[in-house]
Amino acid sequence: MNLLTEPVGVSHYMLVGAMLFTAGVVCMAVKRNALGVLMGIELVLNGANVNFVALGSPFLQKDGAFSLGLDGHFIALFVIVLAAAEAAVALAIVLNFYNNHSTVDVDRADDLKG
Repeated sequence: MNLLTEPVGVSHYMLVGAMLFTAGVVCMAVKRNALGVLMGIELVLNGANVNFVALGSPFLQKDGAFSLGLDGHFIALFVIVLAAAEAAVALAIVLNFYNNHSTVDVDRADDLKG
């Protein structure tokens, strides 16, 4: 079975989701800039969303099992809302860190103030 010659199906979406997830993990591991790490987190969440929607696809249902196929869509919507809240809080933390240290380099975040 060759993914390049068959019509677009669930396996193609799973492959795209896995590539997004992997790119996000690499971005989080390599970047020293806090904004780059946040972009990596967003890529990981979007890769997971693509996989959730692909697994909730009605084309994946077998043996006559009836499902609306919206479970993956609802989980993806919840993850999008979670990512928006995470981005707002993380950007506020990054701005506060920049005001205190004049940089957004995550390696400088080694001091605790009470």
